[in-house]
Amino acid sequence: MPKNSECFWLQGGGIKVTSKDVLILILIISLALFSITFGIVSWMSRRRGYREETAVKVGAGEVRSLRGMYLQWFQLAYMYGMKLPIIQAYLKRIRQRITILHPYDEISLRFETVRLAFAITGTIGFTAMLLIWSHPDPGFIVIVILAAVVINNMLVEMFINRLERRILIQSVELFSSVRHHYQQHGMVEEALYEGAETSGHEISMHAHRIYNALVSNDPDDELERYYEVAPNRYLKAFAGISHLVMEFGDHARKQGSIYLHGLSGLTKEIQLEILRRDKLDYLMKGLNVIALAPVFFTKPIERWARSSFPSMDEFYMSKLGFMTKISIYVIILISYILLQKLQQNRETDYRAEVQKMTLEERMYRIPMIRWLVKVMAPTPGTVKYDRQVRLLKESNARIKFEWLYIRRMTFFFLALFLSLSLAIGLHVQAKHHLLYAPVSLTPSLFGQMNEIERRQAEETVERDRLLMEQLHMSPDVTDDQVKQMINETEPTPLTKEQVEITTDRIMTKLQRYDSEYLKWWELLLSFLAGVTAYAAPLWLLHFHRKVRNMEMRHEIYQFQTVISILRGMERISVEAILEWLNRFAVIFKIPIQKSLLHYEHGAQLALLELKEDVWFPEFQRLVDKLLLAVDKVPIKDVFDDLDGEMVFSFEQRKQEYEAMIDTKAAWGRMIGFTPMYALIFMYLVIPLIGMSFSQMETYYEHIQRL
Repeated sequence: MPKNSECFWLQGGGIKVTSKDVLILILIISLALFSITFGIVSWMSRRRGYREETAVKVGAGEVRSLRGMYLQWFQLAYMYGMKLPIIQAYLKRIRQRITILHPYDEISLRFETVRLAFAITGTIGFTAMLLIWSHPDPGFIVIVILAAVVINNMLVEMFINRLERRILIQSVELFSSVRHHYQQHGMVEEALYEGAETSGHEISMHAHRIYNALVSNDPDDELERYYEVAPNRYLKAFAGISHLVMEFGDHARKQGSIYLHGLSGLTKEIQLEILRRDKLDYLMKGLNVIALAPVFFTKPIERWARSSFPSMDEFYMSKLGFMTKISIYVIILISYILLQKLQQNRETDYRAEVQKMTLEERMYRIPMIRWLVKVMAPTPGTVKYDRQVRLLKESNARIKFEWLYIRRMTFFFLALFLSLSLAIGLHVQAKHHLLYAPVSLTPSLFGQMNEIERRQAEETVERDRLLMEQLHMSPDVTDDQVKQMINETEPTPLTKEQVEITTDRIMTKLQRYDSEYLKWWELLLSFLAGVTAYAAPLWLLHFHRKVRNMEMRHEIYQFQTVISILRGMERISVEAILEWLNRFAVIFKIPIQKSLLHYEHGAQLALLELKEDVWFPEFQRLVDKLLLAVDKVPIKDVFDDLDGEMVFSFEQRKQEYEAMIDTKAAWGRMIGFTPMYALIFMYLVIPLIGMSFSQMETYYEHIQRL
């Protein structure tokens, strides 16, 4: 059997299997495994949780059921996994995401963490091994590993988003049940307890924690602890309103009690949030998969093109082909990051926790880097400095201005180094290809070299390499020297025409070999790549700010809902309203926290500073009303027109949300399909057209010689 054949025989069966059949089989298996993973995650998200039998008693000496052994095995896997550095970080990341949304007990939390980790990594790892087995190329292995990491993150996010949505739906059921029981008993704690008993498993655990906090000896302290781990702003508001009504009592209004009015407002907000998420998920469904799919199709497309059009070998083995492939991978990575930014609904990112020392902070302590930052960054007080500081605030980037420039300089030097390394590597690859790659002596656009032609091409490139080595790879040799060397080394005499053809080929290769060195324009392109990477953090901040602008109005409307509930409470103050807004805030959380810290030193100055920190007009108008309520006008009178505004704004919000979702969906479709278009046109269509024109010129020259 020929060694270069792309097929093999199954032992004992006499069945001929081609590489195309293997790739199709692997694609089918990968799709099937992805479907199984999706089903596993869906099944896990529909689970109602665990009952009392989930606890595993270790060392009790009793006969354990199969389920008990199953749970114990997962506990042991968790214990041993936490001792390994990389696995420990992965398990901690999954555990942190799960525990924020679902307050499991320790045994169940460990079980859920390990089960989700095994379900995702097992399936992705098996699929990655199949892909690597199909094509054990080092570059392809790196791409498969990177794609596996990205897909793993995508599946974890999918599971967490499903759990978040289920908690929102169960919150509506909880509020309805609490409303019913409150109308029966008129007692918040009794209504909350009975509502928790009849609600879904996930939300009932949160409701019980809120109930235990409200009936504890120190409700304020217990509620503050719950605010730090609450899965969303709505449960924070529900817990706080319940505490206010228990402490100050309910007061009837024209529309009914304040507590029932608050529950109605929160229910509307949650329902609107559910509809918004559902529509956005529907319009952007599958875009992540579409954006990542080209990673697995670059090699099959290359194989098909090289087998069907032999002249495409020149493109795929050249520096241009390699750069095109790298560009496609970069486009895929950027598209995936931007899609994640568009689909992000992670309130759990905003947590009051101990911040670890970042890499930028460590680097800033080095005197040389601190001096570079001082040189590169704009001077405080300049327009450029103020503009970039404002961009950091508006995009909610939790890094200092100096750290931003450390990140930019790091990206610059990293991109410069990688670009130069890539350019040098491409020159080395081009020299190797020139010396060792067999090229057909009779190039053709269609078809494939047969075994005889392939053997002749390999023998020809071997003889050419020996001749070039004997000529010391010098491009300064003359045609006569090359001809003399050909006549001396060839075992059989060649015709004059064959000697001329071989001489031209050797001279061309020597000149091309000598020209493979780092050129000035490659240094310039590497520098431009570094400049692009230097600007990339700022571009990402601009993109993040644009996405967040869509969400700012959404949060202002929710602030109005909270204030409409609080303004009816007796003894409510501006500082208390700010504390409530801080609990409910996501985008405006940092400036509100800053205002609360400065409030004791002067309410007017703190609110004016809050107005300066946030440029959004609707938020500034809200702060203006709070300024009036500090000393001059009662809070109830300042916001007396709020109910009328909210009746109109609720319908307006629906239209704005639809426009916002349509805008995000349009961006998502454009970003999601960009990698596929880049793969088809940059890696197949355009090179094929270019090679077709090149072959046409060759055929035209042959026709003229006839």
